[in-house]
Amino acid sequence: MACEVDAVFFADCAARSFFDQVANKWSVMILTLLTEKPTRFNEIKRRLEGITHKALTQALRRLERNGLIAREVINASPVAVEYSITELGRTLQVPFGAVYDWSIRHLDEIEHARDAYDQKEGR
Repeated sequence: MACEVDAVFFADCAARSFFDQVANKWSVMILTLLTEKPTRFNEIKRRLEGITHKALTQALRRLERNGLIAREVINASPVAVEYSITELGRTLQVPFGAVYDWSIRHLDEIEHARDAYDQKEGR
């Protein structure tokens, strides 16, 4: 008997590709940060505790490639690069906001589940 699989699970699905490239913690945090104002690379790095230079560079490139942020070179001394969220990127504010709100509302339940799992697993 043939098994039907939802197209989103196929490796070549555009939505899956988008999730692979954009739906990760750094991308979500970068987009959230850029909703405030255009921001230079080093300020983004300072504000995102724990992100490496390489991880930030890769995330910014993915976001730019997907049309969610814009990159502008500022001719100053020294030359600087500033990133801003695009209109397309702004459309993610509502769903990201909903996920954030959900996580805050359920934080206690999540922590309780983690503790129960860790005790069960002897961790």
